[in-house]
Amino acid sequence: MTITLNNRKETFPPAEMSIAQIMNVKQFHFKMLIVKLNGKLIPRESWTLTLVRDADRLDIIHLVSGG
Repeated sequence: MTITLNNRKETFPPAEMSIAQIMNVKQFHFKMLIVKLNGKLIPRESWTLTLVRDADRLDIIHLVSGG
């Protein structure tokens, strides 16, 4: 499957994967993340159940605190 991940085309072997699986493959292990799939905010508790399919747009945003 080919998706747009953070404004870049990415290809993954399976036809669909969960958000959690993609985050694991990409090694996104930050604590403060916001995830949007096709413009819709996905709560953390749904990441393992929400499937990403071919041509989807996935945005994973890492929040950084500072001061």
